[in-house]
Amino acid sequence: MKIAAIWRYRGFIIGSVTREFKVRYQSSVLGTTWAVINPLALVFIYTVVFSRLMRARLPDVENTLGYGIYLCAGILCWSAFTEIANRCQNVFLENANLIRKMSFPRICLPLIVVISSAISYTIMLAIILAFLVLTKGNIGTPLVAVVPLFLLQILLATGLGVILGILNVFFRDVGQLFGIVFQFWFWFTPIVYPLSILPERIQHVIQLNPLTPLVVAYQGIFVSNRWPQWSTLLPAMFTATAFIVGALFLYRKCAVDMVDEL
Repeated sequence: MKIAAIWRYRGFIIGSVTREFKVRYQSSVLGTTWAVINPLALVFIYTVVFSRLMRARLPDVENTLGYGIYLCAGILCWSAFTEIANRCQNVFLENANLIRKMSFPRICLPLIVVISSAISYTIMLAIILAFLVLTKGNIGTPLVAVVPLFLLQILLATGLGVILGILNVFFRDVGQLFGIVFQFWFWFTPIVYPLSILPERIQHVIQLNPLTPLVVAYQGIFVSNRWPQWSTLLPAMFTATAFIVGALFLYRKCAVDMVDEL
C-alpha cells in the first residue's frame, strides 16, 4: 500500500529533490559544481594534510596515504548517517505548511531526504574512488559491499531521524539536545582513530555503538580491500529494525496530534 502511494507521488518526490538542489545553489556562480567541490576539498584535506604534511600513519599499513583514506572512509559513512538523521529530525517542522495544506503520504518527506542525501553520498564516493585509482590504491570486489552497508545506514538514520522528528514537533529541545549528542557520538565512533589503539575495556564500550561495525567495515574496504565481517553488523541491523518499527509506531500514534501542533 505504501509502495503504491509512493509510486503515485513519484513526481512530487522527484520534483522536490530537484527543487532542493536548485535552491541550494541558485545564488552561486558555480552552481551545482559546489556539490563536487566541497567533497573534493574534504578528500584533499584528509589525504594530503593528514597523510603527507602531518605524516599520520596507521599501524600495520604501509601505504603513506593510508590514514587519509581511513579518514575518508569513516567520514563517508558518518556524514551520510548524520545528514539523513539531522534532516529527518527537522523534516516535519520545515514542511509544516505543506503538511497542513496538502494531503499526501507523509513517508514522502523522509524519502526526499534519503534520495537527496544519497546523491551527495554518491558524489563523495565517486571522488574517493577516483582518488584511489589515481594513487593506485586498493580497489577490488569487496567494494560491492558498500551497497548493503549504505542501505543499513539509511535504515538506521531514517528510523532514528523520524523518531526525533516526531518528538521535535512536540518538544523543540530535542533538536538542540541531539545536536550535542551527535558531537559526542562522533568521538565515540572510530573515525579518526583505530580501535586497536584503545584499551580493551574502552574497545568494548565503543563496540556498543551501532555505527562502529559500519565504519570499521568501510575502512576495511577502502584501506585494506577487505570484505566486512557480516556477523559484526547484526547488532546494527537489529537496532535499525527497532528504530524503523519505533518510528512507524510513534507516527501512527501521533499523526493527528502532529498536524494540530504544527
